[in-house]
Amino acid sequence: MGRRSKKRPYGAEHVPLNMERLRSVAREEAGPGGTYQVQEVKAREKPYTCPGCGGVIQIGTWHIVAWPTDAILASGVNARRHWHSGCWKARFGRRLAW
Repeated sequence: MGRRSKKRPYGAEHVPLNMERLRSVAREEAGPGGTYQVQEVKAREKPYTCPGCGGVIQIGTWHIVAWPTDAILASGVNARRHWHSGCWKARFGRRLAW
């Protein structure tokens, strides 16, 4: 039998992503086609696919999450992309300050 997810208890109410909290810990950078909010996070719940290289960002890996600055709440959540830190830096010429 498969292991249950630890994301939230079974039957618990869904807690929406708090975009204001995300903006408070993110910084603005130029990215593909405009300005992006950029934040370094650790993959906790699932692996992600990096749009820069197409490789997998494994659970437990620190990486970049970027979303358009002008995105409005729900569209911002859908516009988030998870990048390997090196792929973001190489693609957009950013010197990461972490």
